[in-house]
Amino acid sequence: MILTGGFSKSFSSDKGLTVLLNKPLIKFVLDITKELVEETIIVVSSDVQAKAYTEVLGSTVKIVVDKCDVRSPLVGALTGFGEAHGEYALLLPCDTPFVSKDVLALLVELCIGRNAAIPRWPNGYIEPLHAVYRTEPAMEATQKALNEGKLDMRSMIEKLRGIRYVSTLVLQQFDPELRVFFNINTPLDLKKAERMLRNGLPKTKLGFWQTSPSP
Repeated sequence: MILTGGFSKSFSSDKGLTVLLNKPLIKFVLDITKELVEETIIVVSSDVQAKAYTEVLGSTVKIVVDKCDVRSPLVGALTGFGEAHGEYALLLPCDTPFVSKDVLALLVELCIGRNAAIPRWPNGYIEPLHAVYRTEPAMEATQKALNEGKLDMRSMIEKLRGIRYVSTLVLQQFDPELRVFFNINTPLDLKKAERMLRNGLPKTKLGFWQTSPSP
């Protein structure tokens, strides 16, 4: 489940479709997760956004529109959980170009038999949008939180039992700089990500996303 989040104030267009080295940001996430999951659900906030993503990604993924007009990760999560067929669901944002296959695979493995596997920093901060959830309990907890007027992921997590928190110190064994959590919020972040890619990977391994030229 990938949450697109709609338009960002810092970008003139949809953030998930913002191009980084000739490749839409969401495609970085899709390329990493495609071998880990049995289905992919992209949650958007409107029919207009759904059309834009379909034009870029085609019919290779399932694109669903939020069930209500309020924009929040929790609303997006509820929509995604309601569409998911698997017992477990990997929840991610669309703007993290350095998602790690090894980190995600570990979280999936550690969630088996639990209701969630959520990364947690030494200071107690958690990463609920880079986590794995047992679909049914998570959907129930999400609905309860929304019924109480709560829109943040932590309110949903507080209603879950059987959570396995995974220290970021453990995740550093697979991703030493924890780039998995680096997300694009501003054009400056986009420039930084471009430098990181150019400096960290050979040009032939950047995985350029080729799009058809405009007519």
